[in-house]
Amino acid sequence: MLLAQVDTQLANFSNYLIYSAMTVYTLAMFAQIFEWTFGAKGGVAVRSAQQSTLAESVADSAAAAKGVRKVTVTVASQGGGTTTLTRTALADAGATTVTSGRGDEGPADGAGPAGTSEKADLVGRMAVSLTVLGLLLHAASVVTRGLSVMRWPWGNMYEFSCAFALMMVAAYVILLATKKNVRWLGLPVTVVALLILGVAVSVLYTDSEQLVPALHSYWLGIHVSTATICGGAFFAAFVATGAYLLKDRYEHRIAAGLTVRAANLMERLPASGTLDKLSYRINAIVFPLWTFTIIAGAIWAEAAWGKYWEWDPKETWSFITWVAYAAYLHARATAGWRGRKAAYLALLAFACWLFNFYGVNIFVTGKHSYAGI
Repeated sequence: MLLAQVDTQLANFSNYLIYSAMTVYTLAMFAQIFEWTFGAKGGVAVRSAQQSTLAESVADSAAAAKGVRKVTVTVASQGGGTTTLTRTALADAGATTVTSGRGDEGPADGAGPAGTSEKADLVGRMAVSLTVLGLLLHAASVVTRGLSVMRWPWGNMYEFSCAFALMMVAAYVILLATKKNVRWLGLPVTVVALLILGVAVSVLYTDSEQLVPALHSYWLGIHVSTATICGGAFFAAFVATGAYLLKDRYEHRIAAGLTVRAANLMERLPASGTLDKLSYRINAIVFPLWTFTIIAGAIWAEAAWGKYWEWDPKETWSFITWVAYAAYLHARATAGWRGRKAAYLALLAFACWLFNFYGVNIFVTGKHSYAGI
């Protein structure tokens, strides 16, 4: 009796923690919105354009004094777009030297969501601190949920969703610790994490209870853990891919001399080449783990049902997702499919993963249906 009361208290405490995490994530989201807003007042785009024009004027004056002429060369970049190089050719000699341009690296990265505003940077640092605090509360909620029934805390869609949102935020924090220019990821990550948790607590919630016999296996901790880790990392790559497509379009319109909306916001994002590389590296690193997830699931299926593979809807969509990410990685290695074409494949691959995660469990009946809503 006493043990049952303790379990109930732990389950209730888990609920309090998840609501506390959502509250902190909401504060972090507003702080990130303020960071982007205050950063816009820094006039990054305007000042960058003015400084660029001034630098070109000085370079032109110096070139005219020395009797040189400017030559503009447009080359294809690795990110799928084009890069303009400005060279100065000596009038008396045939040699040329590069005086500006970043070659294959493309344009320089933007200043970030805070722009050049110190106030925005302060708010952005507060947002990061709140996000980390929310992550700790979120992790504590997932752990206490498992302790309340002494099992791995991902036996139904509510628990899957909480774990998925946790891995999304964790992936962002890890990237933040290893990269200098990923604070822009904070806003989409917290917004989507809040949406997932909101649906989880309002629509998918189920009381903490024991699992069906088929799920009583150590493979639950291995297979589902790696699947949620992959999901969090794939989401970060998905956001980077979407940002790459937006920034690449912006850079092309600027190069063509066209008017661009939200230019100040676009200027503060990393360069398209940087975003493309970030997305590719995340997907390339996580793809072997997703492969292991499918293999682990097959081994577990043999132990539970006597067969490694039966083309259950969950198994089928896991394989489709694997093929989609394999096609993306292969496309990146093929010159004709780099850039935007490969990015569309990455978006399609994550859409397959998302449907496998939610659509199959909710709308499709199969052997995995015992882990439904």
